[in-house]
Amino acid sequence: MSAPEAVKVWDVPTRLFHWAIVFFFVLSWRSAESGAMDWHYLSGLIALGLVLFRLIWGVIGSSTARFTHFVRPPGAALAYLRGPADAPVTTVGHNPVGGYSVVAMLLALSVQVGTGLFAVDVDGLESGPLSYLVSFDQGRVAAGIHEVSFNLLLGLIALHLLAIAYYRIRRSRKLIVPMITGRDPQVAAGAAGLASAGPLRFVLAAAAAAGLAWWASTGLAY
Repeated sequence: MSAPEAVKVWDVPTRLFHWAIVFFFVLSWRSAESGAMDWHYLSGLIALGLVLFRLIWGVIGSSTARFTHFVRPPGAALAYLRGPADAPVTTVGHNPVGGYSVVAMLLALSVQVGTGLFAVDVDGLESGPLSYLVSFDQGRVAAGIHEVSFNLLLGLIALHLLAIAYYRIRRSRKLIVPMITGRDPQVAAGAAGLASAGPLRFVLAAAAAAGLAWWASTGLAY
């Protein structure tokens, strides 16, 4: 008798966003460290588009990508933490604790890319495309927040990696493979998989995000 097919838990757009934001975060980091500001500027704008897409997809996307699916009351997160480590996985997508980590990561990413649009360096030579809308001092404040939010993101990433290790060791849960394949063989049989949003919504979300990011890159030109 063949084994049941693994339950589908993540759609392609969510997985593409996940790995793309990892790539462009690292590229933004390394380009800033090496002084390659053209690359930093470009990667930051792409990251802006990715974050905008994920925010839109969190409203109109597939079931497990929606904020209404994984943002649960604090009591649900506490109940999950108090539950047995070997409890069967009966729901797909982010658990109540993971949902809060997604929100925290998206908020930090939004602050990071948002402040980069207004940031000005100490010499006033390198600046974001919207820096002309603020004073030099305000641009420097944005640059300071940009740096702080980067360090916050590093901390959140460290917690994310520790959580992956915890689930692998303590709860015998493999979280990386489903984010690559889209399917989770460890979900209990009979659990409902994700409900797809369809290609039209993806095209609309991607077009809106790309258009807004491009508009920001022009300095909100009319």
